[in-house]
Amino acid sequence: MSATEVLARFRAEVGAAVTRARRASGEVGERNAKLRERTRDLAAQARERKVEPGAQATSSEVRETAAGFRADRGLAVEQVPSAADLTAPVPVETERVTLGSSAVAGPSGQLPRVSDDDEDFSQSRILY
Repeated sequence: MSATEVLARFRAEVGAAVTRARRASGEVGERNAKLRERTRDLAAQARERKVEPGAQATSSEVRETAAGFRADRGLAVEQVPSAADLTAPVPVETERVTLGSSAVAGPSGQLPRVSDDDEDFSQSRILY
C-alpha cells in the first residue's frame, strides 16, 4: 500500500467516526430535550397540584439525592410540595343541610301556627 492510499483510508475512517459521533450526539440531544420537557411538565403539575389519583410518588431519599446533586453543581433546585401533600385528598366544602321539612306559606301567604301540638302536623303544608 502506498502512503497516499493509507492516508486516504485514514481520512475515510476518521470521517466515518466523526459522522457516527455527530449522529450519536444528535440522538442524545433529542433524548435530553424530551426528558427536560417531561421534567418541566411534571414540575408544573406539582406546582399546580394536578396529580393523577393513582400516581406513584418518588421516594424522599431519591428526591433528596437529586436536590443534593443539583445543589452541588450549582444548578437551581426548585421547591415543590412533598409527595404526601400532592397525593392527599383535597378537602371539599359542602353546604350544611338541615334535615326535615320547613313550613311553606299557604295560598293566603300565611305560615302555619307554631305550637307544641304535634297531632296532625303532616297536613300543615296543605292547609296553609
